[in-house]
Amino acid sequence: MTLHYDIIVIGGGHAGCEAASAAARLGSRTLLLTMDMEKLAAMSCNPAVGGVAKGQIVREIDALGGMMGIITDRTAIQFRMLNRSKGAAMWSPRAQCDKSAFSAAWRKVLEETPNLYIWQDAATELMLEKNAQTPIIKGVKTRMGVAFTCEKVILTAGTFLEGVMHCGSSNAEGGRAGDAASHGLTEQLRSLGFEVGRMKTGTPARLDARTINFENMEPQSGDENPSKFSYSSETEAVKDQLPCYLVYTSKQVHDTLRTGFDRSPLFNGTIHGIGPRYCPSIEDKLRTFADKESHQLFLEPEGRNTNEYYLNGFSSSLPWEVQWEALHQIEGFENLHIYRPGYAIEYDYFPPTQLHHSLETKPIEGLYFAGQVNGTTGYEEAAAQGLMAGINAHRARIGEEAVVLKRDEAYIGVLIDDLITKGVDEPYRMFTSRAEYRILLRQDNADERLTPLGAKIGLIGEKRYAEFLEKKSFVESLISFAQNLSVKAADFNDYLISVGSEPMTQGKRLFDLVVRNGVTIEGARTALPKLDRFIKKEGISAEAIEEAEIQIKYKGYIERERQNAAKLHRLEEVSIPDGFDFNAMQSLTIEARQKLTRIRPRTIGQAARIPGVSPADVNVLLIKFGR
Repeated sequence: MTLHYDIIVIGGGHAGCEAASAAARLGSRTLLLTMDMEKLAAMSCNPAVGGVAKGQIVREIDALGGMMGIITDRTAIQFRMLNRSKGAAMWSPRAQCDKSAFSAAWRKVLEETPNLYIWQDAATELMLEKNAQTPIIKGVKTRMGVAFTCEKVILTAGTFLEGVMHCGSSNAEGGRAGDAASHGLTEQLRSLGFEVGRMKTGTPARLDARTINFENMEPQSGDENPSKFSYSSETEAVKDQLPCYLVYTSKQVHDTLRTGFDRSPLFNGTIHGIGPRYCPSIEDKLRTFADKESHQLFLEPEGRNTNEYYLNGFSSSLPWEVQWEALHQIEGFENLHIYRPGYAIEYDYFPPTQLHHSLETKPIEGLYFAGQVNGTTGYEEAAAQGLMAGINAHRARIGEEAVVLKRDEAYIGVLIDDLITKGVDEPYRMFTSRAEYRILLRQDNADERLTPLGAKIGLIGEKRYAEFLEKKSFVESLISFAQNLSVKAADFNDYLISVGSEPMTQGKRLFDLVVRNGVTIEGARTALPKLDRFIKKEGISAEAIEEAEIQIKYKGYIERERQNAAKLHRLEEVSIPDGFDFNAMQSLTIEARQKLTRIRPRTIGQAARIPGVSPADVNVLLIKFGR
């Protein structure tokens, strides 16, 4: 055993596991420091992966060669494609997972990864070389007194930095129920000039299924023909899906909850951290939507071999006895047993404007941040950052350029660019509305966008890349076939009428017919034997058929967005010199000078996205640097 590693990853959550896996598979000797090997990539809150925009991120992680999609497929207990009634840009995959199996599957993957080693301990201090103008990372000291040396460190401490849990008037140190908080790193980083903030998140009570009356509840089943997250042939769609259930609060439930407001740490000033606006506690909902007499909740199983259920939408830090009484007033919960009440947790984070787009910190060379320490919320956002930090730490170590995804290339690019250029004033969650080019950034084409890059950097193997090329070929051949196949009105009008589309008066190309609402390639196969024979002969998969259909239907929108993205790329190509003195440019507004000096954008495109930098300021920068 050696005490020297190329890269050390601090924290074994979703960010840490992706970072360690990527760095090791790329060839760096990597050490993962975690306080509990039994809880690697633990689902501390909701036992699910994906959802609106988050599902797109997971498919992008998979397309680049990350592991979250594969682990999700291996441990899924239900799969749903959300927003099917909307356009393809809004479709978002989501899976319920077996919580314990998910963590166990991640541990198996990590333990079997060459170059990757695990040490169970807490990091308490970063070792630095301070002789240079910028301190350089040299290693990590642990609570047990071990000093590991390294070239790069990736900090993915999640909610553990100075973590405090709150339930009513009771509070205790901890990063999660049953786990200790982490001390030492925040104090050190603050002393080195890092800005530190405080955020808050929460989780609901966990319920015993044996004491729940499911009979009057509305079941929420998975898709009849479920898909999966990973593009790899190594995984398959979930079988034997378990249902979730809809339940509802009532006026009586709300009245009971309000009796505890005076003892709520959220309302009485005990909690100072900022909570997630888009995942509020039940007491937050009652304050914000005071006129509503009912709120919808989702009752979700935590696994196949447990009676534990998660009550999505009922996160709370109210006194346990108030939670207890209110829960028993929900229909179906009259005889409820609770495994543990909900609680809130406060933790330290570092405003992400202190990072480069590579996720390396500006104040310390060789130190990278990923996950909730950057002010994000959600497993998916954390895993995406971890993957990119692992890739870029490895590449920096061997002298290669960082991988920085553009906003029109990936939701991951939008996520990281938002963090670095805009910062956060609340826990950051990804939404489709944050992406200017969401027609380009669909869940179905993440492989087309990112798998060539994953292969180029070394995370996608030959077999997986060959599968990608085969699918791409199938999509292109099917589109070409549709462009060349003439369809007679007599052959196709019955089908058009059956889907509510206007009958043809003359022949058309299949391509032009697929553009119509309601017309699908699968449906067209029943009316067009030539099409059916072609698909069968070529062996074109259902996934490739769907991708071809989306490209046909959205061709005009896709081309328009590509043109818009190309125009804006001009600003990304105009660089700003390192260390430029913005304060010397009196033609910039005072706010712009202050923001530009603090964030230090590298291009005018990045500068243009900083809140407080106006179009007039951008023109001033273009005159200075663009000619």
